[in-house]
Amino acid sequence: MRLRPLTDFDHLPALDPAYMHRNPADGLGPIDHKPRILLLYGSLRERSFSRLAVEEAARLLEYFGAETRIFDPSDLPLPDQVKGDNHPAVKELREHAIWSEGMVWCSPERHGQITGIMKAQIDHLPLNMGGIRPTQGRTLAVMQVSGGSQSFNAVNTLRILGRWMRMFTIPNQSSVAKAFQEFDADGRMKPSSYYDRIVDVMEELVRFTILLRPHSARLVDRYSERKQARTPVNPEEDLSSIAAAPQKGVA
Repeated sequence: MRLRPLTDFDHLPALDPAYMHRNPADGLGPIDHKPRILLLYGSLRERSFSRLAVEEAARLLEYFGAETRIFDPSDLPLPDQVKGDNHPAVKELREHAIWSEGMVWCSPERHGQITGIMKAQIDHLPLNMGGIRPTQGRTLAVMQVSGGSQSFNAVNTLRILGRWMRMFTIPNQSSVAKAFQEFDADGRMKPSSYYDRIVDVMEELVRFTILLRPHSARLVDRYSERKQARTPVNPEEDLSSIAAAPQKGVA
């Protein structure tokens, strides 16, 4: 499988547990299974700071009780390079997307934008795949790393893409400036306000994922798609029609 192994997932040296909620979504919705989060990063460098940031995010998500998968795009072809998208990496990426309830996208900022590797992964996720929608209705957290001063170009683009993919992008986001200064020799993020923001973002992602879980199907139920699929609404099952209908004995 093209998944990055997550090492030291229970070792969080930059985290102060005195201020942490182990269950940040407690009371917001049913937790009958762990939130399933897919994490994508946008660089193939041996010391990729977007990957290192994603790994820190995954450790935090695991701490909060989520189940995580980090996709390795190292052998992913370019979009339209392989006829019919018949490539094992494309197939696996889509399977992980379908498995997920939420995602984390983290790209380096390169020439003021996201990287080609990041965009290629998103481009390989169709809106509709044989009646299955790999992204629609899922939550999304966006992050970026920069080699220079802090910027928000990459996260702004990721937000546009998340909206296009019909995802619920959470309000908070992370932008790590001069990322080469923020990780130690072992690839672990140092304590800083940048790290604290990633904690905030992952905490919020878990909350929104649990909050929306019972309502995800209803929130993406669209008239145009029902019409295209020739699926009429059954008035006896339509809760909005039932609520709006006059009740017997009520003037």
